[in-house]
Order: sequence, then C-alpha cells, then structure tokens
Amino acid sequence: MLESYRQHVAERAALGVAPKPLNAEQVAALVELLKNPPAGEEALVLDLLANRIPPGVDEAAYVKAGFLAAVAKGEAHSPILSAERAVELLGTMQGGYNIQPLIDLLDDAKLAPIAAKALSHTLLLFDAFHDVQTKQQAGNAYAKQVMESWADAEWFLSRPKLADKITLTVFKVSGETNTDDLSPAQDAWSRPDIPLHALAMLKNSRPGIEADQEGVVGPIKTLDALKAKGFPLVYVGDVVGTGSSRKSATNSVLWFMGDDIPNVPNKRAGGFVLGGKIAPIFFNTMEDAGALPIELDVSQMNTGDLIDIHVYAGKVTRHGSDEVIATFELKTEVLLDEVRAGGRIPLIVGRGLTDKAREALGLPFSTVFNRPQPVADTGKGYTLAQKMVGKACGVAGVRPGDRKSVV
Repeated sequence: MLESYRQHVAERAALGVAPKPLNAEQVAALVELLKNPPAGEEALVLDLLANRIPPGVDEAAYVKAGFLAAVAKGEAHSPILSAERAVELLGTMQGGYNIQPLIDLLDDAKLAPIAAKALSHTLLLFDAFHDVQTKQQAGNAYAKQVMESWADAEWFLSRPKLADKITLTVFKVSGETNTDDLSPAQDAWSRPDIPLHALAMLKNSRPGIEADQEGVVGPIKTLDALKAKGFPLVYVGDVVGTGSSRKSATNSVLWFMGDDIPNVPNKRAGGFVLGGKIAPIFFNTMEDAGALPIELDVSQMNTGDLIDIHVYAGKVTRHGSDEVIATFELKTEVLLDEVRAGGRIPLIVGRGLTDKAREALGLPFSTVFNRPQPVADTGKGYTLAQKMVGKACGVAGVRPGDRKSVV
C-alpha cells in the first residue's frame, strides 16, 4: 500500500497538486499497517491516519472511525497508537461515524475526559444531542461537562477572532469574473478533486492575467510568485462571481487564497475576497466556506500590492502606511461570527446547539453571538419567495428573522 501511495504522490507532484485523500480500500490496508507497522514507516502511517482521510460520512471515514473506536475500547491494538490518541483522532472527524463511539466513551473512566473534550467541540450531532442529554440527566459528570461547554459556546469562543489588521498580497482580476472563469464547465469532471480542478481557474488569458498553459492551466506561476512575498493572497476584482451557483468556483479561489483545515485533506477555508460588486450567490458560498467577502472600491488596488485590511475600522490601507485606499461596511455583523466559526453552516448549527443546551440546562438566552436582526416592515408587501414560505406557514408572508411554524 505504501509503495503504491508514494507512486501516486509522485504522479500528483508532477502535476503540481496534492495527493488524493485515501479511499476506503486504502484505509483498510492502512489499518493493517497500523496493527503491524513496517520498521521506519511509523511516522508516515500515523500521518496518513490523522491527515489524509476525509471526515464525516465518507466510506473511508467509516473504516477510520471503526478502527479508532476499536482501539479506544481495547478491541484492536496498535503498537504506535494509544487508546488516548485514538479518542483524540475521533474528535477531529467533525461528525458522523465518530459520534456514537465518543458518546459511549463518556462512561469510560480513563477516556471520558478526552471524549468529553472532543464532543465539546463537535457540532454535527443532530439527534445524538439527546443521547448526551440523557447521560447528563442520569448523573454522568462528563456528559454534564459537554452540555455546559455547548451552553457556554466554548466551541466558538475557543476559536480566534479576526485580528484588527491583516496584511495581504493582492491578486487582481480586472473587469468581470464569472464562475465559469473560476470553475470552467469543460473541466467539470475534475470538480470533486479540488487541487486538480483549481489548476483550471482563469485558464484563459485576459488583460493582466497570463495563463501558464493557454486554455489548460491558469496563472499558477503568478500566484506562486505572489505567495513568495510571505503574506496570504486576497482575490480582488471589479465584479466577482457572476453566473451559476457552482460551489466549485469558491473551492478554486480558496485553494489559493484560503487556509488548510486541520485533519481535512484537500480542502481549504477562510481567506478574503474583495470586489466592487460580488454576486449574491457567490457571496453566500464564500460565507459558507468561512471566507470574508467585502464589497468596496478596488480601483486603487493592483496585483502585487501589499494592503492592510482593518476589519473593525472598515478601511484598507497601503501596507505599512496610513494611506487609506478604500473604506467599507460589512453587510452584517454576523459575517465576523461566520468567519470565526469556520463558515455560515457551522455557525448556524453551532449557535443552535448552544441554544438547545442552554434551554436544556435552564439557562437564559446566550449573548455570545451577533444575531441576525429582523428586517423592518417597509409596508411594501412581500417578495414571491416570502409569499411562498408564508403560505406554508399559514400567513401572508415571512421576512428574514421572522419565526413561524409550518402548518
């Protein structure tokens, strides 16, 4: 397995991309290596286990979670993987097959503290919340610790806030950038393979952008040279993200502008996108990925410029100076919470988890988050979409922030 994997790594390196995540068959082979590791390969097999397997409900994740749970419970053994480390790795899998083993381990006197810490920072539990609540009500101290952690929003507060000033290197695409420029339809076959698909971003040259291989590979050399300045890149455009709603466009941009996600292979989040105008759906997919999209005047920004974004002051200055080249207002204050949480979906799910835990514990409403503010009634009626939702709820219409029940 290791020999074929190394060959795959070399083949992908020749293309300039990261190796693919391990599939279920490879993980099964990796499990056997962990049980009896080849001499000198211990570090590699542990790294593959921790960092090269997709989390969640992927088939490979099922194999990984099953093995880690077995090690934690003493049903499987590895000379290089302790039960404690196995529980820690279960805690990095975000949700899905790791949840039930972690809940079960709340009853293990030795491993319960580690399982509790892992669950405290896990959001995608869904109905498993009630399993933890049941243990808490039955007097399990570690389940109580988890419930209190959720109630206190430690999953959110433990993540760093955006710094007051962030230095970035500009990569500017003048004119309009549509999602087909960022994720070409001709390359749709590679969209699930984010690093490979990202090579096609801006593969057709345009003013200020020179493709490495016309019609095949975008300006990768330019992007690499800009990264060599030592600061993260920021995508800047006059009009950004028009066209279809394809999430792959966001994935491509963030592959070059975003940050690695710990224990999640071949996917990045965070980052910044600045645009004179940012298409609403593209704006939303950036929010989902934990990026910060900002609409502002970009006329004084050019490729290679170093800029300082003062997020809370709402201004952009030339790096190392007080020269203001643009000012802005965030669309909502919730944006900063989304970035801190790692995306809009983690924030919505996590905020709901905190609210549910506080209600279960009899605590007042949390004031940790910036909540969406109800839209003022303008007296101008409802949009068609608002009327459709309203009909389902037995009312004339529903505006953002309204709380209604489906009838």
